[in-house]
Amino acid sequence: MTHTTDQPSRRAGGAVVPVLAFAGIVVAVMQTLLVPVIKDLPQLLGTAPSNATWVLTSTLLSGAVATPIMGRLGDLYGKRRMLILSLAVMVVGALVSALTSDLLTMIAGRTLQGFAMGAIPLGIGLMRDMLPRERLGSAMALMSSSIGVGGGLALPAAALVAQHTDWHVLFYGAAGLGVLSIALTLLVVPESPMRAKGSFDLLGALGLSAGLVLFLLPITKGSDWGWTSGTTLGLFAAAAVVLLLWGVLELRLTAPLVDLRTTARPAVLFTNLASIMVGVSFYVVSLVLPQLLQLPKATGYGLGQSMVSAGLLVAPLGLTMMLTAPVYARLSARYGPKVTLILGMLVIAIGYGAGLGLMSAPWQSLVIAVILGAGIGLAYSSLPALIVGAVPASETGAANGLNTLMRSIGTSVSSAVIGMVLANTAHTVGGVAVPTMHGFRVSFLIATAAVAVGLLFAVLLPRAPRPASHVQLRASSEEDAALERAEEALRGFRGRVLGADGTPVARAKVTLIDRRGRQAGATVSAEDGSYTLTVPAEGAYVLAARAFGHGPLASSATHHGEERAVELDLSLPGATVTA
Repeated sequence: MTHTTDQPSRRAGGAVVPVLAFAGIVVAVMQTLLVPVIKDLPQLLGTAPSNATWVLTSTLLSGAVATPIMGRLGDLYGKRRMLILSLAVMVVGALVSALTSDLLTMIAGRTLQGFAMGAIPLGIGLMRDMLPRERLGSAMALMSSSIGVGGGLALPAAALVAQHTDWHVLFYGAAGLGVLSIALTLLVVPESPMRAKGSFDLLGALGLSAGLVLFLLPITKGSDWGWTSGTTLGLFAAAAVVLLLWGVLELRLTAPLVDLRTTARPAVLFTNLASIMVGVSFYVVSLVLPQLLQLPKATGYGLGQSMVSAGLLVAPLGLTMMLTAPVYARLSARYGPKVTLILGMLVIAIGYGAGLGLMSAPWQSLVIAVILGAGIGLAYSSLPALIVGAVPASETGAANGLNTLMRSIGTSVSSAVIGMVLANTAHTVGGVAVPTMHGFRVSFLIATAAVAVGLLFAVLLPRAPRPASHVQLRASSEEDAALERAEEALRGFRGRVLGADGTPVARAKVTLIDRRGRQAGATVSAEDGSYTLTVPAEGAYVLAARAFGHGPLASSATHHGEERAVELDLSLPGATVTA
């Protein structure tokens, strides 16, 4: 159930979508910022290679922990507020890293940078709360794809900086982008009026954080520690126990950090499982192509490109993902996000299948990047639409945070598995392990298998019912949206919100609550006080109305499933009208 602030929400301007997408790109940059200097990190930090990998692992772990927590905090206290906080923490972390070459201090800075990953679900939640549905599909697609866009664009830019200047400049640049994103957000993005009731589940947040760290740590370090070592197996066992106890706790709370009952719905469960597989497939190409491109031609299969050239050849992966957003909107409007997800998975499979025979020239890597970018872009764009269509508005931030976490788990598993494959198939030249073409092809086969499993999950997704209590993402134009609104108005409640003197009340928040006490819909009254609300099914409901300067109202009503709207005027304050 949700409530809103006393002040009416500001209307979102046209610049909101690009500003939020820019924030997502800035956050994603942090994930690939150090890729061009990975091999040099032990020397730069004066430490062993096994210790240097913590500079990357710390960002991954903190990002995984932050996404569901920041999403829930946004639902409770304001998504814009938490978005700005996430970016501010990232800026502090970037400055800490920029000013040090000490390993422990660098790890601390990188940990702070990882917390910014919560900005992705927060941005998606803001879009749902503020945008008209005819703009929502393409906007969320762009926000979801920003993870890949930022990563793809960061590679050549970071390579150029690392090749010609001191590597600390990378962090100064990241801090500057973060400050710019904060300024734009403050100027352009209004705060959402939507709030979830309840308090923050601190114990649940600690339990989930502990469980995720115990689970992801052996995944990311298993190759170094040994997959059958006591440390690795012990951490996996501890993760299972902690996450099981956390689940029991969450099921007993009235306001949990993650609503596991909602998460268990087939539409949410299969979307999250598919997200893991998309995350696996995305990270494989990010690991394989740069190495293949930079290996010297003397190996017989390396393409002998410079660091910057390799980054430029891989960059179309992210650019194609960004350009796919409007294509996704049209496809989803006609066929729905489930079909679009299946199509994206098929394109990814084609890209990896073709890639098995396209590894002998730089231009072939470019072709692979474009095909995979289109497929991953379609898949990533579909995920928030499927989640938003399956959860109440009050849980948008937390649900998308969990979905983003699933993608992070996919990339973590991909990093560990592909790293192990490339290490075990490498041959040693002059004391240096060199990846082989066999290892690259096995990696592509693993990605193809992951996509096949993800495709199965996508096929198992239930078909969304046309009359929904949540945001519909099927409209691609103003005319289509108007037609759908007219059709849906026949299957719910409509009327006017009136003051004590009978005058219309504009901008009143009207919330539809089902018999189980859960929000089934919400809207804001128009200037003439009129409102319309659709119902997910026939039955008894309560309509709660609230407006600035008026007392709250709770009005009972019943919809009997007929193909018409139940007329119901709501009188503020305090009067009760029964249909």
